[in-house]
Amino acid sequence: MTVGATPDRIELDVPSPRPPVACPVEDWMAFLGHRWTSLILWHLQNGPRRYGELEGLLPGITPKVLRERLDGLERRGLLRRRPLATHPRGVAYELSPPGVRLVKILDQLELWSKTAFSEQPIAAFLRRAPN
Repeated sequence: MTVGATPDRIELDVPSPRPPVACPVEDWMAFLGHRWTSLILWHLQNGPRRYGELEGLLPGITPKVLRERLDGLERRGLLRRRPLATHPRGVAYELSPPGVRLVKILDQLELWSKTAFSEQPIAAFLRRAPN
C-alpha cells in the first residue's frame, strides 16, 4: 500500500522508475499471458470441471502443460482442487473467490478488445503490428 492508504481503501502506485519484477501488474500480466491460462479460467466460470473435461475443452493442450497451468492457478489462489467422492476417485477444479473476480476483469478485457478496434478487423491490425 502507498502512504495514506487505509485497509478499506488501497491507493494506486504513482508511476516511477522501477524494474518489471517490482511491478505487481507486470507479474500478473506475465502469469496470465501464458498460453492456456486465461482459457482455463474462462472454462471454469460456469462451474467445476474435471481434468478430462478441461482437456477436452482445450484442443491442442498437452497433459504436462495442463497440469502446470492448473498447479500455477492453484498456487496463486485462483482455483481450488476439490476431491470427488466417486469411483474411480477424481478431482474437480473450481474458481476461488479471487478467481471469480479475475474472470470478471478478463470479461472486461474481452469487451474492450472487441470494441476498441471495431472499425478494423483484428486480423488486419495484427498483420500491421511490428514483430
